This record gives sequence, structure tokens and C-alpha cells, in this order.
Amino acid sequence: MKKIRVGILFGGRSGEHEVSLLSAKEVIAAIDQTRYDIIPIGITKQGEWLQAPIDSLNLLAKNNIPVSLLPDPQHQALLAVTATKNIDKTQTLQQLDVVFPLIHGTYGEDGCIQGLLELANIPYVGAGVLGSALGMDKVLMKTVLKQAGLPITDFYWTTRKQWRKNPEEIQDQIEKQLHYPLFVKPANLGSSVGISKVHTSVELPAAMSLACQFDRKIIIESGVPQAREIEVAVLGNDELIASIPGEIFPSREFYDYAAKYLDNNSRIQIPADLSESLAHQLQTMAKTAFRAINCEGLARVDFLINAENLAVYISELNTLPGFTRISMYPKMFEKSGISYAELINKLIQLAFERHKEVQENITSFEPPMNTIS
Repeated sequence: MKKIRVGILFGGRSGEHEVSLLSAKEVIAAIDQTRYDIIPIGITKQGEWLQAPIDSLNLLAKNNIPVSLLPDPQHQALLAVTATKNIDKTQTLQQLDVVFPLIHGTYGEDGCIQGLLELANIPYVGAGVLGSALGMDKVLMKTVLKQAGLPITDFYWTTRKQWRKNPEEIQDQIEKQLHYPLFVKPANLGSSVGISKVHTSVELPAAMSLACQFDRKIIIESGVPQAREIEVAVLGNDELIASIPGEIFPSREFYDYAAKYLDNNSRIQIPADLSESLAHQLQTMAKTAFRAINCEGLARVDFLINAENLAVYISELNTLPGFTRISMYPKMFEKSGISYAELINKLIQLAFERHKEVQENITSFEPPMNTIS
């Protein structure tokens, strides 16, 4: 049987570049290579596309081949880039049957890569342009979730330019509408990059300045008292599977970048210690949120639960969650009976199913002659 050629897209111009490398290495190690041919495609922090060595994914290796992917369905392949930075359309390096984007954050999880793959007419894993964009922008995501009747924490948003122009006025508005502690976040970034927990008004300016380094749009959220951090993984296109919930016990005050990736003291528990009815409620809400922002393929839905009164809030959806073996998304499905390798296979099949359905759309229209005046 002919192998399916899978482009593993990793790296990218994002603060989550290193996380992406970890995800790509784990997927390549686990994927069924009797069924799939792996084509690693790395994007440097400067935005250069390279065909990288499968054994190391080293984007600094001298033997990396500069490549390009055109938004042209006639090619559906990686094309060579010459020494003069021209694209050689006559030199096809690798045909692509499907792409598994593992670029977290800006330019990879926000609809940009998805738009390119749509134009190239190549099937790909995960949400489309709209779902990816909504999942990336925390302000728009929360607006849509609220409209869908789902519970979210109170929030306020502003821009880097507005904050720098009128910091006192913005801070006054924040403190009128929200309550401490606050979480200050770049609106379009993940992996807890650039996030601060703020307890007093004195701490707010520094937190805003940090977030402004990573994004032009900043979101500020009210904290949940005695919050438990619960997550649910969702898999599917139209018919959805929700994993059993998992709980995170951060080693720090909240689950920041260091707690996720740099120390080994954070603890997770799968399944989370929840009543059967509450676990079912979270699974149902996760599916509703998935559909509300037009997700496809996969997403991780993060919840905050007030430990005192059990009030539930959706914190956010991640349309391209961390995908290492120890990441919550695959671990929750592993505990739900779907292995890491099987999960990769299901996601690739979902990519083909979605692409096949899209191909049914009519892309031209000629009105009947008798309707033309």
C-alpha cells in the first residue's frame, strides 16, 4: 500500500517556537512509519522555510534545504528555493498528501498557516481559518463563548497603543470593572507566555508592560477564588468525543510557562477528582464551546472551578494544544482509551474527511439565463 506523505510543520515566528519543536519530535517518534512518510518542514524564528533532517529537526543545520509552499493547488508540494531566493517551480522536492501543523501561537495557530494550506488545497490537521483565528484571539473567543451562553470570567481588553497613551485612565477602567487578583495576558499567545498574576494596583503597570512586549492587544481577566484548573480534550469534526477531565496542580501560583515546561514539580491528575455529574457537565460544555468557535479536529478546553461553590468558568480553548507525550491533550485521551499513536492517526483521518467535505462545495455559479434581465 502506498504510504501517505505527511508534512510535519514546526517552529515558527512565535514565542512558542521551542514548544513546537518538542511537539514535532514526539509526533515523528510515535507516528506509524509503515503507513506514513514523514516530511519535516521547519520554519525559523526569522520565517524561513526549511526541509529539516528528520533525526534532529535542527533548523540551524547547514544541510537544511530552503523550501517554499505556494498558495497554488496545481503544486501541492514543497518547491526548491534557489540561492538568489527565487522559487524554482520546476524543482518539486516533496509532494504533500496532508499537513500536520504543530506551530503553536502566532502565525501557526491563528489561521495564517491554515489559510495558506486552504489556498494550496492540501488537507491539514485541526481547525480551519475561522476556528483557528477565534481560538487564538482570547477577546473574540470569550465574546463568542458568552454569546453562546457559556460561563466565562469577567474581562477587559485594551491595546498596547492605548495603554501607553493613557495608562492611568486604562488602569482606572480595569479596576472599576474587574476585581483583584487579575490575570494580564497577551490576547494572541499561548503556553502562558507573557502572563502575570496581579494582586494589587502597584503590580499592574509592570504586568501590562510585559504583556505589551508580546502582542498589540491585551486582555485582563478577574481571577476565580480558590480556582481548580480542569481540562477536557475534544476530538472530531461533526461527531465529537470528549476525554475524561484532568486536573493541574501547578508548582507555582498559577500554571505559567516555567511550571509547564521548565520544572518538574507541577502535578497532574487524570481523571480529575470530580463527581460524575460535574465531569459530564464539563464534557458537554467542552463540546458546546468547540462547536461555538467552529473548531475541527482537536481542541483542549480549559476550565476554572471555584472550589467553594463549584461555579464553572471556561478559561479558554486551545485549537492546537501542546502535543508531546506528557502534554495534557494526549494524556487525557490515553486515559480515555486512545493511545498517542492512535490519536495521531485519527487526527490525520479527520483532516482527510474535512477536506473531502470541503471539496463538495460548488465554487462557480452561473445563473439561469431567464433570470438575467
